[in-house]
Amino acid sequence: MTSVIEFAIMFVSAHVSAHEFHSLNIFEDPLADKNKTTIYDVAAKAGVSRQTVSRVLNNRQDVADETRSRVKKIMVEMSYHPSAIAQSLSRQKSFLFGVVISGLKYIGPSRTLNGITNKAQELGYGLLLKEIESADNVQPVFQWFDSHQVDGIIWAVSEIGDNRSWLIDLLPKIDIPIIFLTMGNRENVNFVSVDNYLGAKMATEHLVSLGKKNIGHISGPLEWWEARQRKLGWQDALIAAGFDPKEEHCREGNWSSASGEQAIFQLFDSYPQMDAVFVGNDQMAQSALRVALKRGLKIPEDLAVIGFDNLLESAYLYPSLSTIFQDLQLSGALAVQKMAEMIQARLENKSMQLTPTIIKPILVVRESTVRNA
Repeated sequence: MTSVIEFAIMFVSAHVSAHEFHSLNIFEDPLADKNKTTIYDVAAKAGVSRQTVSRVLNNRQDVADETRSRVKKIMVEMSYHPSAIAQSLSRQKSFLFGVVISGLKYIGPSRTLNGITNKAQELGYGLLLKEIESADNVQPVFQWFDSHQVDGIIWAVSEIGDNRSWLIDLLPKIDIPIIFLTMGNRENVNFVSVDNYLGAKMATEHLVSLGKKNIGHISGPLEWWEARQRKLGWQDALIAAGFDPKEEHCREGNWSSASGEQAIFQLFDSYPQMDAVFVGNDQMAQSALRVALKRGLKIPEDLAVIGFDNLLESAYLYPSLSTIFQDLQLSGALAVQKMAEMIQARLENKSMQLTPTIIKPILVVRESTVRNA
């Protein structure tokens, strides 16, 4: 299938000579309404050359600040909007990111996407979005993005089972920058991630510091990398404190409220001496808290509860829910910023070191672990 950029090149090539093509004003759309404001109109009103306006559009540094401000003001006054197709031809960029995401029904992925879209808009990029739910979709999605000539791909799908192996194996052979979100350290892979393991350790250590000795865990679905990291953090924190976490002290949920309710009932049966529970996300934790209160338990004396996510409503429960705050909007924004830098480095033929970006989570203490917090 012919892409938009390929169509624009074919259109221009078919209608102008070689000499005319090289002298063509690349910031004007060849399909544009001829009554629209052009780059020449802006240049004339600003008293500068067409090349100066072009430099302003390209954010070049060799333009005086006063001139830049004047040109930008006139662009607004004259409602001048450069053609996206023409700009992509000029800069060898499509100004498009591909974004692959899954689980938008959950708060985490939706927050991540919000951070991605806001930062992309700020930097002048558009997004092509694909939501996938299984590893079988990975190869066709990548091929679809490749055919649409995106400048880069942000892979915001959680590492579920084996859904990244094909793409990671392909990385050395492809020419499209890819940044992964939510993953552990891997060689030659660019990624941005919240430290899920550290967050789980912080939550568990907080419960230990309160004198709790029988600390259970409700995990997310263990095919998810985040859920495995949080379970490992819980286990390691307990071992470091001299406790012996057993499998019957943990029950697996699926991130939903219903699964949190079911898991806490199971823990009450298998671990009756439990006096605290670290829950893999706030949604399940809210259900666990509700069940405990219905059973007549005092919170936090009989059972301390801490979640992970810091949902907005967690602060307004009674009692309010202690949790781990992971800034997923920031992780999405950092992925876009990093991608933009990678693309610019490639255009300038500069090498860019692959450095992981790890975001430290924050412990938020509320009444479900400390009374009157």
